[in-house]
Amino acid sequence: MPTDAFDPHDHQGCIDDGLKAAERHCAKAGLQFTPIRRRVLEILLGDHTSLGAYEILDRLRGDGLNAQPPMAYRALDFLVTHGFAHRIEQLNAFIACSHTPGAHGKGQHTPAFLICRTCQRVVETETDPSAGELGRAAKQAGFMIERTVREAEGLCPGCAGGDA
Repeated sequence: MPTDAFDPHDHQGCIDDGLKAAERHCAKAGLQFTPIRRRVLEILLGDHTSLGAYEILDRLRGDGLNAQPPMAYRALDFLVTHGFAHRIEQLNAFIACSHTPGAHGKGQHTPAFLICRTCQRVVETETDPSAGELGRAAKQAGFMIERTVREAEGLCPGCAGGDA
């Protein structure tokens, strides 16, 4: 998702496109995209804010599902494991991945997250962990980066008054 995702847009399009992509990827990979997994992904796709497991659980219960914490955690684990969602470490929360499932090879998807501290919207961008200061330090130490977590908190253009 480009950083212009901070701009107002049709979230229903995000939901529809994300669910269709997940369904295609699961069918192709032989993964079970159960109704609970689908609903949790749909909840995460609903807007561009991160949600904690218990917030997701509350929404599942609001749907009339007799959802218990293990159900939500198993669905989230599946979604994260297969690249449909990410865990936002700083917030202990989850967000739908904005990239097409399977578009990146294993270990090639290195997102960074821009988190608005006012509206709580989160936008995913792409980074290159081998570049920049971190990449230079790793290379100098003979270290091979396998995974990075990059999260930046600040103000989105709307919350900053459009001056960002």
